[in-house]
Amino acid sequence: MHKLSRRVRFSVNPFLPGDSPGFNSFSSKPAAEGLAVFFEMTVELAGELEPTTGFVVNTLDIDKSVRQYVVPLFAERIRKDFRQGKHISLADIAELLKNSRDRLADKFTPARTSKLSLNLNPFRKVAVDCEGTEQNCKMIYFSEKFEFAAMHRLWNDEFSQSRNLEVFGKCANPAGHGHNYIVEVTVKTPADEKEFRIADFERTVDNKLIKLLDHKNLNADVPQLSTTNPTVENLAVFAWNRLVGKFAPAVLHCVTVWENDRTSSSYLGGA
Repeated sequence: MHKLSRRVRFSVNPFLPGDSPGFNSFSSKPAAEGLAVFFEMTVELAGELEPTTGFVVNTLDIDKSVRQYVVPLFAERIRKDFRQGKHISLADIAELLKNSRDRLADKFTPARTSKLSLNLNPFRKVAVDCEGTEQNCKMIYFSEKFEFAAMHRLWNDEFSQSRNLEVFGKCANPAGHGHNYIVEVTVKTPADEKEFRIADFERTVDNKLIKLLDHKNLNADVPQLSTTNPTVENLAVFAWNRLVGKFAPAVLHCVTVWENDRTSSSYLGGA
């Protein structure tokens, strides 16, 4: 089985009755005049390759289906609520994603829609799992990225100097080195949950994790890491242990730590 992902970008201007079709799908199609709400939806499909084309599904068909069946759903809801001065909550976004899933359910057969996610901005996204049990389909996954700057030294006292240099390379610099880290925290919560608040989520991550690590020497200033090499793998576990159980009624699902745009590690403590 293969999994295929396709990102589809579109914009909705809530101030106007409609949007121009647009001609640049890389940017946004439909496009919008002036200030608008921008979306990036990722459609993940699961299925077997069609032997004559080598496709799971032609990505042009994914684009067409999203713009035909999903974009009008978002545009109608956004314009209606905007005119009425209504707030669109995470639960409302989850409802839109589930309705989108239903509208796309039979559009890619024999492949099936396995996941839909919506980037609300470059650092925040909401996703629904379209496979598994019915209970899984009632959950939403909320993710947000945070940053911190820190230094560390990678070294094992049981290794010789040459062995440390062989294993850790430049990272074995005795003076240490620094990174601008990115950590993405993902929680899952029932789609109709009204108590989850993004501001509370952010405050918890900031207080329990970011303030502890930001502008610190991870080897010397963080006692829990003093006997552990603060690799990106160990940092993901450390972050999980700091945050697990702190988001009720939401549940921590995954923590991913990047030390640069090429190297990251994810940890799912409950998996």
